[in-house]
Amino acid sequence: MTDNTPLIVFTPSGKRGRFPVGTPVLQAARALGVDIDSVCGGRAICGRCQINVGEGEFAKHGITSAPDHVTAINQVEIRYDKLRGLASGRRLSCQTQILGDLVIDVPPESQVHKQVVRKEADTRAIEFDPATQLCFIEVEEPDMHKPSSDLERVYIALKEQWGVENITCDLPIISALQKTLRKGEWKITCAIYSRAAGGGNRLAAIWPGFHDQAYGLAVDVGSTTIAAHLTNLSTGEVKSSAGLMNPQIRFGEDLMSRVSYVMMNPGGEAEMTTVIRQALQQLAEEVCKQSDTDITNIMEIVLVGNPVMHHLFLGIDPTELGGAPFALATGLPLTFPAREMDLKLNAGAFCYVLPCIAGHVGADAAGMVLSEAPHESDEMMLCVDVGTNAEIVLGDKHRLLACSSPTGPAFEGAQISSGQRAAPGAIERIRIDPVTLEPRYKVIGCDLWSDEPGFEEAIAQTGVTGICGSGIIEAIAEMYLSGVVNQDGLVDGAMALRNPRIEPYKRTFNYVVRAAKVGANEPSIRITQNDVRAIQMGKAALYAGVRLLMDKLGIESVGKIRLAGAFGSHIDMKYAMVLGLIPDCDLSRVQSAGNAAGTGARIALLNKAARDEIEHVVRRIEKIETAVEPMFQQHFVEAMAFPHKTADFVNLKKVVTLPPYKDVVTLGDDGGARRVRRRG
Repeated sequence: MTDNTPLIVFTPSGKRGRFPVGTPVLQAARALGVDIDSVCGGRAICGRCQINVGEGEFAKHGITSAPDHVTAINQVEIRYDKLRGLASGRRLSCQTQILGDLVIDVPPESQVHKQVVRKEADTRAIEFDPATQLCFIEVEEPDMHKPSSDLERVYIALKEQWGVENITCDLPIISALQKTLRKGEWKITCAIYSRAAGGGNRLAAIWPGFHDQAYGLAVDVGSTTIAAHLTNLSTGEVKSSAGLMNPQIRFGEDLMSRVSYVMMNPGGEAEMTTVIRQALQQLAEEVCKQSDTDITNIMEIVLVGNPVMHHLFLGIDPTELGGAPFALATGLPLTFPAREMDLKLNAGAFCYVLPCIAGHVGADAAGMVLSEAPHESDEMMLCVDVGTNAEIVLGDKHRLLACSSPTGPAFEGAQISSGQRAAPGAIERIRIDPVTLEPRYKVIGCDLWSDEPGFEEAIAQTGVTGICGSGIIEAIAEMYLSGVVNQDGLVDGAMALRNPRIEPYKRTFNYVVRAAKVGANEPSIRITQNDVRAIQMGKAALYAGVRLLMDKLGIESVGKIRLAGAFGSHIDMKYAMVLGLIPDCDLSRVQSAGNAAGTGARIALLNKAARDEIEHVVRRIEKIETAVEPMFQQHFVEAMAFPHKTADFVNLKKVVTLPPYKDVVTLGDDGGARRVRRRG
């Protein structure tokens, strides 16, 4: 006997089943576990359950599907189309009823667990499954013959209409409930947070009637800058982004100086906690203003930061991080109401803080791991978040190691004679002619090189004000490649005979990139011997940390490298390797990871399973403390040379001709020239 009940097949899932004539497509999809979005619960309000009805013969499925195998478009859909618009051929699955065999395509934007594409093709998309869900419900009105409270009936409606149970809520929700229900005429939208502390489902917010605006804030709290991304929790779309300088800079440029401030000034930690929280509030208001969104629509905030920042935004004294054994007060993942951090978002908003890895490898490094996924890699992968304190993770899907290395602020332009942060007017690119030793350069805010016509006119407003991190890396690498400095990092005074840009200074020589013009309010931009030393110290510390992890893993090379952070986003990978900032690797496998920490925060915001993932991964990362490793100092000394004293950069030599070692001329105590010969 043949079953004449219509057969429906959903693509791309391939799920299929038979349903009686007149069954709404959305109902059939839910019965089969098909991934179709709906905030309104099938009431044709949200419009998220849109589908495409297949036409023609589908031999693969053994079905002939046609537009007349579903009911005609109805007045509800026509009204929705007029108000919000339906794409050509689209139907609302909640209003479309089955009349015959069907192939139904669920487009990506209609899927609950849609994939949110994030950046380069070789990185993972984010499976969309946020912790906060909006549920529109119709609540039974009070009845004298059915004694029950309004809250009980809300819980019953959530269970019956959305399958949500085991719900708790805070007192402010209960206080507002009756007025909200009556204002919405017994129809309300609930925000359910499903990873609240203690487990279960949390009724976090309520609105009268239908409400589909729920946002989350992904924030990377860096020691220099703070970056925030306002993200729609129903679509995964980043609505707006903003950043600002960390106001704690006035307490100290680097992390340890801020810890010292706390040690020297009782109550200093409270001052820094206050200013960082004010900055977070300011950013939240800024991104909401950009996207014309009410700040009360922010239901979640996910935070990452290095251990000192982590402790300070949580209101924890960071003093113990200032010395061995660098004990964290907590490195565990944290979930708590955002109001506990004095943040004025939605009153029911929750905050999630990613776990820290170790005393100086923080939640930002955990975010980097979540973003770049070395724990899923089949080959050795090196991830480095370059900052004043580099955080390093090395390994593959079998084993992961992590450490931090004190690189200092030189890579950000600090402690460099003409250094500055990346801003309009800062030199960010530089090339030095190996014959004439003349430089040409680009500055932030101008697309022209300095030797191109119109350059001076184009920079008239900003001028050339200094050199930023990516600029100083390229400048010193080019000085090495052109012979201005030798492998040991000494500026060669003999080159002054070829170009007066090599000028004597005390017992050393400088390289003048741009001389100040007479009458112009501009500084001279020069690279000093001390600048070269500062970069050498920073890059040697980073390389030594990486080499230490390679020793622990018993490997001599890595398969791919990801450089994260603002510095990693702008640096030319070739020049990073010329200096020996990173180990030798096929340059095509060395890439910027952008703000990987912030991306990790966004992944955790949009996918609650990602929080479980990183919490599990962090527990199996082995932490190496460089301060107590005897080989660190030896690796550091060898890494002071360009690109390295002993390592053979085979891959680099395929694309760059490295100069042979040479003696250089410096100045003696009497001001006379003397030749320095290599030792060892």
